[in-house]
Amino acid sequence: MFEKLKSGFSGLINKITTTELKAEKLRPVLSEFRLNLVESDVAFPVAEQICNELGKRLDGVQVKRLEDRRKIVKANLREVLLNAMLTNNEIDLLTVIENKRNKGEPCVIIFVGINGTGKTTTIAKFTQFLMKKGCSVVLACSDTYRAGSIEQLEEHAKRLGVRMIKHKYGADPAAVAYDTVSYAEAHGANVVLIDTAGRMQTNRNLMNELAKIKRVVKPDFTILTVDSLTGNDAVMQAEEFHKSVGIDATILTKIDADVRGGSALSVTYVTKKPILFVGTGQNYDDLEEFEPEKFVQMILK
Repeated sequence: MFEKLKSGFSGLINKITTTELKAEKLRPVLSEFRLNLVESDVAFPVAEQICNELGKRLDGVQVKRLEDRRKIVKANLREVLLNAMLTNNEIDLLTVIENKRNKGEPCVIIFVGINGTGKTTTIAKFTQFLMKKGCSVVLACSDTYRAGSIEQLEEHAKRLGVRMIKHKYGADPAAVAYDTVSYAEAHGANVVLIDTAGRMQTNRNLMNELAKIKRVVKPDFTILTVDSLTGNDAVMQAEEFHKSVGIDATILTKIDADVRGGSALSVTYVTKKPILFVGTGQNYDDLEEFEPEKFVQMILK
């Protein structure tokens, strides 16, 4: 996982360790590394920020005779990477769910994204995660267009033992979402997870439809699922979805197969919204909470 990114950072640390820590000496090394980051699917503004910030931090640093230069470089790089992934919009999902449960209301979460990102499977994994935390879940199939979408979510609901609300194909997605929230309120369910049709971020009509669903059910969270294997496309999708409908967080899917890793570094920087989870496989338990600190440690190992 993330071999290309790990290799790039390892090479950078080795080069800087043998370079005089002055701006003019660091510049060519960081310039080359910027290209390396872009090749690893790190969005250009993020690559630029990382290299500029690292250059400023290391310029003129005095290394004492017995100090480990490698350790100094690594510590500064770690800080730069964490700063690039920091956001002021931290989300404590379970606390929000608990607060709403105390008011007798369901927490409503809508999932958005383009086709093929693994959105429906992610909803099933997230259902499993919530059930293990003691939450009752109802699913809404507001994807009323894609052939097989209702049956797919229904199959997950049966396997997980949760209720799913559906209408016929071609029905109004907002009506399905509304009925599901009403059902959850009437039956005391803790969480409503709404599956929506996959759509390109450039399709105005479908984006307007998402906005309508949000107006009707007023979700607590809008979560974007992006396929980490799409690299810079993932970053563009995140940016456009956030501009069009507003997202609160991201889930990166298929991260177990991602040899580059750049999207994980870039998505938070571009949207200023946190990555909540990463998908690490095909099973319902293959959903891990995303920890920036752990991610940075892994790529600098």
